[in-house]
Amino acid sequence: MKKLLLIAMLAVVGMGSVQAQDGETGRDRLESEATARGRLKGSLEADVVSRYIWRGLELGHVSLQPRLSVGWRGLNLTVEGNVGLNGHGDDPNEIDLTLAYETGGLSFGVNDYWDDQADQRYFYYKKDGTGHSFEAFVCYDFGPVSASWQTVFAGDDCQEVSGKRAFSSYLELSAPFRLVTCEWEAVAGVVPWASDYYETDGFCVTSLSLRATKEVQITRKFALPLFCELVANPATQKLYFIAGLTLKAF
Repeated sequence: MKKLLLIAMLAVVGMGSVQAQDGETGRDRLESEATARGRLKGSLEADVVSRYIWRGLELGHVSLQPRLSVGWRGLNLTVEGNVGLNGHGDDPNEIDLTLAYETGGLSFGVNDYWDDQADQRYFYYKKDGTGHSFEAFVCYDFGPVSASWQTVFAGDDCQEVSGKRAFSSYLELSAPFRLVTCEWEAVAGVVPWASDYYETDGFCVTSLSLRATKEVQITRKFALPLFCELVANPATQKLYFIAGLTLKAF
């Protein structure tokens, strides 16, 4: 399994090395970033996906995933959601909050994941049945490759057998690149120790994925991003091929 992880990480790094250069100098980039950081910015968009796959885990079927983000001077607040569209009772109704700070290539913050599978009360926070999981994360963008580490530190993250907190963690490497008029991203993710949260009993590779995104020009002012993604979970021996589109309001 460790050999598989090494091969996956080398592949991610190799794909990142073919990332196209945009011709912008480092000084120009720093100046444009400094100007943008002083302004309040925001975005509102929604993904429609054929299947809800997260970090190699199958969480739902056809879903709508809205996303609202507001940022100022490197501080960002994001609200994301998930709702099933085809009537499956096991599809989660989910609300995720993220508070993050970004400076240069470094970003860090806290995620609050909530769904109604454990308990339908949003404002219930006791660990014996809460639907919340609180996760701290840190990420650094090296350019061709970015690396991130996430650890659940509170909420619904106790091992079923022992009842002890698992501090479930996830390490991810990702490499974006451009090829054949599409934007691509290769991702490798691992869970370093046993976790009921990720359905693992030790060190496991849980996600190897490759996504291609293409903006389809509908009108002169409107383009519709379409994407396809192949996701493998070696830990569960499952393979998924999903498709989706993104609707952007601003």
